[in-house]
Amino acid sequence: MEEYAHLYRGALPHDARLLRGVPCIGAALQIDQANADKNIAQAKAEERRAMAVASEQEMKAKAQEARAKVIEAEAEVPKAMAEAFRSGNLGIMDYYRMKNIEADTSMRENIAKPTTGNAGNQPLSK
Repeated sequence: MEEYAHLYRGALPHDARLLRGVPCIGAALQIDQANADKNIAQAKAEERRAMAVASEQEMKAKAQEARAKVIEAEAEVPKAMAEAFRSGNLGIMDYYRMKNIEADTSMRENIAKPTTGNAGNQPLSK
């Protein structure tokens, strides 16, 4: 490669050493440092990803726990109503008024749900 060294007259001294097959130690150190920095950045990114996955799993567990508490509370309602009937704190008209409110709530929830597919766009009669 030395026969081509005259083509690189303006080259820096370490470039000339590279032409002769002598590696530039400074460049090798820079490459090693860049690789080490890249590996550190990748490890930190993997750590952040793992933390995000763990956080997501915790949130799912908390949501499941909250749903279980709601189900437990809903199971207590009939027991409380039966006790209120027995003790005279709930009359039949109160019971029917409550059932009417439940029906209205259910109807409004169904109206508010978005329709899926093309079913909402079909004419009622042809």
